[in-house]
Amino acid sequence: MSPFTAFCSSEKWPPIKIECPNPAYANEMLSNIGSCNSELSAVNLYLYNNIILTDTNRQFAEIFRKIAIVEMHHWQIFAQLARMLGADPRPWSISCGSPVYWSPDCLTYPQQTKCLLENSLKGEQDAIAKYERQACSIRDSCVTALLSRIILDEKIHVEIFREMLEQI
Repeated sequence: MSPFTAFCSSEKWPPIKIECPNPAYANEMLSNIGSCNSELSAVNLYLYNNIILTDTNRQFAEIFRKIAIVEMHHWQIFAQLARMLGADPRPWSISCGSPVYWSPDCLTYPQQTKCLLENSLKGEQDAIAKYERQACSIRDSCVTALLSRIILDEKIHVEIFREMLEQI
């Protein structure tokens, strides 16, 4: 297995800014920080995976820890965007006009290495699909530039998880 020296893209980050406040876009960013398919879910899952794998596969455990750090950075960017766009960046999303707080119930907690990796891979693929949909529908070039940059990192995570699956 390669040492995975890159857990994120080397592409330069666009500035964290918006064209103008927009409540609909703010809700999309809240979804990225506090829904079941969110950066908060990824961070929590990967930290859990890190603990589960520590005794059996230290290399995989460390990979999950490092990817969790990248996901924390994504969370922070989405939270800043949500605030700039006009929302309170709590760990929640908006459903039918009401806030729904993030919960650990959002996650599945497999403990077998293969299932754990497949679950993580699916989460990354789902995040990419979500961010691509948002990038197509949001008409704020600053927000879409950040979504596109985050997608690059998520695609690296997909490749890492695929390579890890090949190793077991």
